[in-house]
Amino acid sequence: MFVLGVGALAGLFAWVYVSVDIPDENAAAVQEANTYYWADGTQMVSIGKVNRNIVRLADVPESVQHAVIAAENESFYSDHGVSPEGILRALVSTAQGQETQGGSTITQQYVKNTYLSQEQTVTRKAKEFIISLKVDRTKSKREVLQGYLNTSWFGRGAYGIDAAAQAYYGIPAKKLDPSQGALLASLLKGAELYDPSTGAGNHQRAEERWKWILDRQVKAGLMSKEEREKYRTFPEPHKQSMATSLGGQTGYLVDVANKYIKAHSTLTDQDLAHGGYKIHTTFDKKRVQQLTASVQGVLDNNIDPKKRSADEDVQVGAASVRPSDGAVLALYGGPDATKHFTNNADTSGVPVGSAFKPFVLAAALQYGTETKNGDRQDVQPDSFYGDDGQLQNPSEKAQPDDSHPSLRQALVKGGNATYVRLGKEVGTDQVRDTAIRSGLLENSMAPLDDSFSVGTSTPSTIRMAGAYGTFADQGLQNDPYSVTKLLKDGQPVGGFESRAKARRALPKAVAQDVSDALGGAGRTGDQDRLKSAWYVGYSKEISTAVTMFRMKPEDGKLLPMSDVGGDTSQRGNGFPERIWADYTDATRSAP
Repeated sequence: MFVLGVGALAGLFAWVYVSVDIPDENAAAVQEANTYYWADGTQMVSIGKVNRNIVRLADVPESVQHAVIAAENESFYSDHGVSPEGILRALVSTAQGQETQGGSTITQQYVKNTYLSQEQTVTRKAKEFIISLKVDRTKSKREVLQGYLNTSWFGRGAYGIDAAAQAYYGIPAKKLDPSQGALLASLLKGAELYDPSTGAGNHQRAEERWKWILDRQVKAGLMSKEEREKYRTFPEPHKQSMATSLGGQTGYLVDVANKYIKAHSTLTDQDLAHGGYKIHTTFDKKRVQQLTASVQGVLDNNIDPKKRSADEDVQVGAASVRPSDGAVLALYGGPDATKHFTNNADTSGVPVGSAFKPFVLAAALQYGTETKNGDRQDVQPDSFYGDDGQLQNPSEKAQPDDSHPSLRQALVKGGNATYVRLGKEVGTDQVRDTAIRSGLLENSMAPLDDSFSVGTSTPSTIRMAGAYGTFADQGLQNDPYSVTKLLKDGQPVGGFESRAKARRALPKAVAQDVSDALGGAGRTGDQDRLKSAWYVGYSKEISTAVTMFRMKPEDGKLLPMSDVGGDTSQRGNGFPERIWADYTDATRSAP
């Protein structure tokens, strides 16, 4: 029975081996374009059709070849193109619905890249195994290695070793040194985790794997110990840059759309880089153009770094959101996405100051304040702190005045001390929760100290515009979204969520009271001692947030706003309001 069983299996394998041919190269082996569309359906930009330059193996330094072999398949030149142990482990894991296991040889990865899809199924794994055996018999090891190096994904939109060399070091592959080659080899394990420019965690992982690959080359006899000693300094790659087709605001818009896609689907950077996606966005072309013109007009007429050192490194971020559904209609991320890589519209890092106070008022109106005896006291927009230091509601005997401003007056005319105290009596935890329910992200919230209620948190302009939109939409909160449709081969991509349903964040009466008190706008003022200036204004149709700050690009530290613009505006607080007003007037009067 054992002999018969083995014979049957051998016969089955022989039949499968004969019946499975090496297929033609598939479409996934050639990168396609991703096309992005404006809200009106017209094309915004088509990018990434091919970022690949096929090179001969002779044009790839041996040290780079050795780094890849050491990292991915040490036995490459001696094996038969497959790893039985690795493929069995992957098949069992896939069949059990567990996380995909590694273990593929360079030949198997080349076969997957060139002839098969990226899906993780038993059938695809079995085909990969058979085709790899045939490829190993029909192609030389050098042909396979050359094909693998030209089809592999290295991140930053780069397929192939030559495109990777350009993307990370600005040089062709033939000029890579052994240290740079080891870094690029580390990216084969997953560029999203090992591109050192995308975060501290990635940098640490990349450096550790770079060291490991160099050491492994020595262990495998692919590099001498003396040569290894030359490479002790991490070969820091260039910061990621964007293609010139992404100039102006386009790169920032694409950045926001891609982040939204990855957050609301199973797609990764690598999936998007394969191309072929049609991405329909919420962005209004005319509004984007007008917001850019409004920002540049105010900056050109008031900011002169050649005349005043206080005007150096001034930056602006802005975003418009539709309150009724959360659609991001426009944004300003910076002067040019190909030169200023940080998206100021979607960056958390700029303190929001007094523009945060409406959330304190909303929390007070909803929950009341805690009295000395531990009870909760109802609060009105016209409540004020009396001579006894207690919060009281207006009556025939007592009314707010210049020395005892109401919460409404303190909201729009400074009143930091009033709101610091109000936040404590409401409970800063309740204030924080109200802000988060309204649409701000938890990771942008500052510590709950005495200054929390006057805006030490650092939300993005997109989130601030969306959160103020909650007041505009009578307490209903809509998460900002930027993609309405995601198609591949003419069909909707499975699992993609366009937008979330609206949620009740605030009682309708509370939202209306806050709107009445605000008059439709919140701003930073003279009492703010933060290194930023904000203005947020809204109507039922649109909510727009604008921030201005100063930041040194080399260290990311905020600089003082005092004297920005000279005598034109103290602390620069007036400029965001001017941008907002110019933009609002222009879009309101546009046909």
